[in-house]
Amino acid sequence: MHQQLILPTMGCGTWAWGNRLLWGYDESMDSQLQAVFNLCVSHGVTLFDTGDSYGTGRLNGRSESLLGRFAREYNGAGKEDICIATKLAAYPWRLTRQSMVKAGKSSAQRLRRNVDLVQMHWSTANYAPWQEGALLDGLAELYEQELVKGVGLSNYGPKRLQWVHKRFSEQGVPIATLQVQYSLLSTYPVTQLRLKDVCDELGIKLIAYSPLALGILTGKYSEKGSFPKGIRGLLFRQLLPGTQPLLSCLREIAQSRNKTMSQVALNWCICKGTIPIPGAKSVEQAKENIGALGWKLDANEIAELDRAAASVDKKMVQNIFQTK
Repeated sequence: MHQQLILPTMGCGTWAWGNRLLWGYDESMDSQLQAVFNLCVSHGVTLFDTGDSYGTGRLNGRSESLLGRFAREYNGAGKEDICIATKLAAYPWRLTRQSMVKAGKSSAQRLRRNVDLVQMHWSTANYAPWQEGALLDGLAELYEQELVKGVGLSNYGPKRLQWVHKRFSEQGVPIATLQVQYSLLSTYPVTQLRLKDVCDELGIKLIAYSPLALGILTGKYSEKGSFPKGIRGLLFRQLLPGTQPLLSCLREIAQSRNKTMSQVALNWCICKGTIPIPGAKSVEQAKENIGALGWKLDANEIAELDRAAASVDKKMVQNIFQTK
């Protein structure tokens, strides 16, 4: 009998936990990250999303190791509900069913516990469609061996999703979740690809990653202002000028609600029936994310935000692995 996978209203993304290149991680942050973990779980944010490719260089797998340790050491409310979701990369050298089973077991070793939700990090449909079947069969085997509670996908479009759904159905494996880049600056998966409709039809929960568009929707950055370092800074320079109408709409609603812009942007994702997984590197950020829970935007506010989002000419860059 498979154990039930319990998914909360909101999760926490841990891409930054171990990533030097984009997020400037170093080991001195670990106690702060543990405090983030504890705060999230105690407030019902019990889903933690990671990947076996997270953590750069010699820190490869760092995010998983940290999550495993934090989950072991946590003893407060919500401990039973902790759900660790990991994405296994479709590396070019992973070619067989067995390579994915092995990857899942390696993740479990780093976590020192089973993965709750195992996900395919991306589809190889865009460049090596022949590779994908065996890797998906590996995920199915992890489920059949009861090494995971559920199987999910990441960066899949509706056509490919239906193809996987059919394949898994024949093996008696349900798809629990699909995660895509979804935010007020990246509505494409839902408005154009109609992914939410397909997921609803197939009984799949939609997870929204990058729900704050790497931080643009927090309102902390302005066209004139100090940009984050590196790649994010370049992206912000390109995107910020065109996002002003959306940001001012967010700001207005945030002020009238006595919430922050981030909280409104996250609540919008929740109102759209998705599970947002904003990242948090500090206790302040985690508290801010948690403030998106326990209330709901009304229909007028949602419609206003939808209109403002539709008027933005330069959207977030779509993940290159996102399939049709």
